[in-house]
Amino acid sequence: MTTALRVLDLFSCAGGAAMGYHLAGFTVDGCDIADRPNYPFAYHRGDALDYLSHLITTGHIERYALVHASPPCQAGCGLTVGTNASQGWGGTHTDLVAPTRQLLDATGLPYVIEQPNGRAVIRKDLTLCGEMFGLGVLRHRNFELGRWATPKPVHPRHRGYVRGHRHGVRRDGPYVAAYGNGGGKATVPEMQHAMGITWTDVREELTEAIPPAYTRFIGRAFTTARQEVFA
Repeated sequence: MTTALRVLDLFSCAGGAAMGYHLAGFTVDGCDIADRPNYPFAYHRGDALDYLSHLITTGHIERYALVHASPPCQAGCGLTVGTNASQGWGGTHTDLVAPTRQLLDATGLPYVIEQPNGRAVIRKDLTLCGEMFGLGVLRHRNFELGRWATPKPVHPRHRGYVRGHRHGVRRDGPYVAAYGNGGGKATVPEMQHAMGITWTDVREELTEAIPPAYTRFIGRAFTTARQEVFA
């Protein structure tokens, strides 16, 4: 019987990425600085970078085949940057992408860094969209792949607009806006259905989550790439 590969899920939030890896056949361990009682797998509460450093120092990182990291993106997220600029807020946020990458390189393991569209400085080795998986959200996300690669999937044409108000215009469409509240944004049940997330009904967790379909695709792609290396 083949032993399941193990993935470390850093900055895990409530487990959108984790569930996708699980569906791809991985054993998942999560880490987040906040209490995440809805996280559906083994979980360590603490600073993700401190925890990763500890795993490297103790050698326990060797139990993992892959590390996934979704560092906070406020410094580069297009929504945050645009809102701050339009409102004149000039908010500053810590960029955790660079120190995360530095530690991931130190592990010697294959890794994935996930970020939304925006100014975050990562390679866009993969860009995934809900339309690729028949979902009710677009939720574009970029992924930098370290020490492994896979072909980019074709980005299909969107079928219409995201439902809701934007720039004073109200539109209907086949996708819901799974962020914020009001202005035609999705309800909690709509977000759950649109992203394929059933284990949490906390709005803030849903608005931060990526659909499990994304990391199920990535996990399967990684398994295929790994098999080809060791074939």
